[in-house]
Amino acid sequence: MKQLAFIGTGNMGGALARAAAAGGHAGQMILADASAERARALADELGVADSTGSNWEAAKDAKYIVLGVKPQVMPGVLASLAPKLAGRSDYILVSMAAGLSIESLRRMAGAELPVIRIMPNMPCAVGRGMVLIAHTHNVPRADAEEFCRLLEQAGRFDFVDESLIDAGSCVSGCAPAWAFMFIEALADGGVAAGLPRAKAMEYAAQTLLGSAAMVLETGTHPGALKDAVTSPAGTTIEGVRALEEHGFRAAVMDAVRAAMQRTLEMGKKNGK
Repeated sequence: MKQLAFIGTGNMGGALARAAAAGGHAGQMILADASAERARALADELGVADSTGSNWEAAKDAKYIVLGVKPQVMPGVLASLAPKLAGRSDYILVSMAAGLSIESLRRMAGAELPVIRIMPNMPCAVGRGMVLIAHTHNVPRADAEEFCRLLEQAGRFDFVDESLIDAGSCVSGCAPAWAFMFIEALADGGVAAGLPRAKAMEYAAQTLLGSAAMVLETGTHPGALKDAVTSPAGTTIEGVRALEEHGFRAAVMDAVRAAMQRTLEMGKKNGK
């Protein structure tokens, strides 16, 4: 039996497969994708022996069946897998589909399937991700923890009540795009101030990386860390004033709220 079957090897499915391979589990994986060529290319990259274009061929002998497919594709995938899985008791489905609750997944499948629901983010691709995780009562906690260990190279994992996953994903899942925008804007500002583009980009990205590490490693409130950098009548506080004049924090809060609203709309559309 394989430990991991990845069905869907796009951006997030591929990132988690890479994390599993980085943890030394390439020999315990099988990859499947609607594009057999894409699955085969990723298998060759990671040193995975098995790949296929068939979802069932991947799922039939795997413990953790990781569904890396889009929400609109999920009903068809579950409808095809659930009847064949009915005779098994040694598997767990893992979904990363945005806006699809465990209840909706089970309704699509027409069965009380054992489900782990995760919400990873793009930095999982470089081992710095944030993965939110919840699971059904018929998934033993030990199995859910084992799944996290298999993918530990992806980054941090946090067990939460499923009711918090949508809100959490609007921060951890959506915010990388906004962080990339901020890095780009910082670099643009550096170029405007006279820096070469490559140096401005490096300085901006490393500064955000280091700033995030300080919050996580020191446990200090970000407001206190901000205050430690802002000297009276200095350059930093003048930049803070400019950001606040343009509604920086309010804009970020509005972005999270807008993402949450869209998540709720997607849930209704997909029968959450």
